Amino acid sequence: MARHRTAGTGKEGSPALGKTIQRLRKAYNMSLGDLSETSGVAKSIISQIERNETNPTIATVWRLTRALDTSIDEVLKSEDDTNFLEHQSRSAIPVLNSEDGLCTLRIIGALNLVDLMQLYDFTAKPGGVLESEPHQPGTVEHLSVLSGQLTVEIDGEAHTARTGETLRYRGDRPHKISNSGEDDAHATMAMVLRVTVVE
Repeated sequence: MARHRTAGTGKEGSPALGKTIQRLRKAYNMSLGDLSETSGVAKSIISQIERNETNPTIATVWRLTRALDTSIDEVLKSEDDTNFLEHQSRSAIPVLNSEDGLCTLRIIGALNLVDLMQLYDFTAKPGGVLESEPHQPGTVEHLSVLSGQLTVEIDGEAHTARTGETLRYRGDRPHKISNSGEDDAHATMAMVLRVTVVE
């Protein structure tokens, strides 16, 4: 999703994430400054992640894993055999806001699935608009309206969904979601990325 601002994300990130980032950084004999320069992530942010004092965005984790020559999946991989892999408190879930401040996206999907699917809890005040740049080719978004009324517009073509209805649409083109009703709207959104199989 583009044109979003990161809101408060709390200070309850995954301890394993911070420890893994620090371990890989030291294994490559990189200072905080080196990793910052290579990844484009501020040194202070990397330090906070390593100390588990912040819950980083997906984009931040992606930049760090690229700089450390690994993947998000490897960094977040669990090595134990517990029944419950993760429990995120409300304050630990990243929150994004639209430019107009009337729409909110809570990232509820697991970071290790980001290359396949991204899951969001979406709310919008009346008149709120969330605009997005095209995602990678083949991406499809699934918007299921839990309450209210939402309209999706792509290239001038608009479709409206009401409570209990779902819209599926091309996410690889510029698109926007707006609350076209008179009440607050609430929906779940799944963004499914195209998977290329190499034989």
